[in-house]
Amino acid sequence: MIASLKGKVLSKKPDGVVVDVGGVGYHVHIPLSSLSNIPDVGAEILFHTYTHVREDALQLYGFLTEEEKRVFITLLNINGIGPKLGLAILSGMPAKKFVEAVYNEDIALLTTIPGLGKKIASRLVLELREKLPSATSAYSGDNILSDDAVSALVNLGYKRSVSENAVEKALKSGANAIEDIIKEALKYLTESK
Repeated sequence: MIASLKGKVLSKKPDGVVVDVGGVGYHVHIPLSSLSNIPDVGAEILFHTYTHVREDALQLYGFLTEEEKRVFITLLNINGIGPKLGLAILSGMPAKKFVEAVYNEDIALLTTIPGLGKKIASRLVLELREKLPSATSAYSGDNILSDDAVSALVNLGYKRSVSENAVEKALKSGANAIEDIIKEALKYLTESK
């Protein structure tokens, strides 16, 4: 699985970006909303990627932020949502706005996304409410990572409120990878016993 690509932009078009990594050009499908944020040809870029493997194809889907990638992967876990529709959703609406629409159960707003009918939008709201980052918190990488870290600590048997406090301290200490956040949080939890 290719988790990220860092290289030079060879070309950028609505159907994707070609990135030169060590002399190999990778075609990366991206949300249309990201196209304006792609640097000029020749500039360095880092994509957080999702590798989709089918019997007849190997495709890369790229995102400028880890949060976008996370929302995309969460969408793929919904029955009937494939990479094409997942990309269409993120092309039709920024990830933050999509998360807010799901939490607010705004079916009318969700159906403005091309290819997303009322039936699928209703199912997305029903199935994604518990899986996406909280819409009441600011939408940032820290929140998605902290949600994951808190969930991991709760699964280890710690209370949610205690886990949230430990994760908050871990983030303030500078931990920014999920593994580091959990390790730091566990240190705080074991020290407080």
